[in-house]
Amino acid sequence: MNTKTITRNFTYHAPHGDQPARFELLRSTARGLAVTIQGECPESREKSLAFTKLEECIMWANAAIARNEIEGGEQ
Repeated sequence: MNTKTITRNFTYHAPHGDQPARFELLRSTARGLAVTIQGECPESREKSLAFTKLEECIMWANAAIARNEIEGGEQ
């Protein structure tokens, strides 16, 4: 990992432009899947892992937006 990547990955990236709306779109889409998982899957380790991975998925998707776009357009 180079210094530029370390700096990018460990710096707060304030949302700008349409990013907050896109973050919310991702979260609300994942929330719908979480509700489906809750209703359709039996309580189990696998279900817990599905929720954990879904949370990770959204975290990384949001990080992709926050870390890789500069204000005013894509980086």
